[in-house]
Amino acid sequence: MLRVNTLSKSFIDGDQQVRVLEDLSFDLHEGASLAVTGPSGSGKSTLLNILAGMLLPDAGHVWLGQHSGETEISDVNERARTKLRRSSIGYIHQFFNLIPTLTVRENVLLPAELNKLADAQSRTDELLERVGLLQKAFVYPDALSGGQQQRVAVARGLVLKPALVLADEPTGNLDQENARLVSELLFTAAKEQNTMLVVATHSDYVAGSADQRLHLANLD
Repeated sequence: MLRVNTLSKSFIDGDQQVRVLEDLSFDLHEGASLAVTGPSGSGKSTLLNILAGMLLPDAGHVWLGQHSGETEISDVNERARTKLRRSSIGYIHQFFNLIPTLTVRENVLLPAELNKLADAQSRTDELLERVGLLQKAFVYPDALSGGQQQRVAVARGLVLKPALVLADEPTGNLDQENARLVSELLFTAAKEQNTMLVVATHSDYVAGSADQRLHLANLD
């Protein structure tokens, strides 16, 4: 379970304090999905970065439940947050963030190898087949289209069967058909492996696929 309680975050812009999140609370259960919508600047990416432990809130708490127990992400040191991200959180970026010097297969395999996953090889090949790119396993990312690269990024985000997957505008750079394919793949795969999914999106189609919807507004 993911629990967010009275979360607040602001930034300093020149001599102004800009509020982004204020007293935000929600729960997300195992296997459920949440779409985070709102205009640019409303805090969608900020929220995902706090959930990933890459950014600390000014106030409030974030708890992530895993097989090993519950961790308060907002109250552990940086080393512990890094370890948590590596083992229990999959992050899918809008701009793919694939490593250009690694093949498609190596990009997906990397998190599994870092975590010494016992079935890393078979799990990687299973996901590449699932996203329709097993035949591209040994090519490099620059040989793929944008839609194909994002499907690789989805496979990489799911390879560990993490407790939580965060996706920041995963269809933002894709055409309509590829956006539909990636969205369906992401929601279906997360549901099948009982992973919690939080997606920040401007797309009504993507948001409509989620179990819950959270709309953020600009505070200032």
